[in-house]
Amino acid sequence: MLSDITTRADVERLVDTFYNKVRADELIGPLFSEVARVNWDLHLPKMYDFWEGILFGTGQYRGRPMPPHFRLTQQHPLQAHHFERWLALFYQTADELFEGDKASEVKVRAQNIASIMEFRVGQINEINGAAS
Repeated sequence: MLSDITTRADVERLVDTFYNKVRADELIGPLFSEVARVNWDLHLPKMYDFWEGILFGTGQYRGRPMPPHFRLTQQHPLQAHHFERWLALFYQTADELFEGDKASEVKVRAQNIASIMEFRVGQINEINGAAS
């Protein structure tokens, strides 16, 4: 039986495991490594704060997630299949590591975030003439 997400250490385990899958993924891995050129030493702590805030209301995250994604889609238009893969990897990771109320909640929150982000990035793609 798996445990639920109850601590920051659990959040860090989720985030680290998820982004290891992302980096290895043939579809979205290059977006992170070659297009966005993510500095993982900076990005991962932000994601720990982000997801800890989402799940536990800690208020540690101080970023604005949309502008970096707008800049990314200017370089390489993000499409529905990118968000679908991101979400599938997130669900897979959450299901492998955890079960319980917070584990369910994190998946719902990820779905909501992916939907909003996909919609907003789609607006940028339309402005730029990229097909979605």
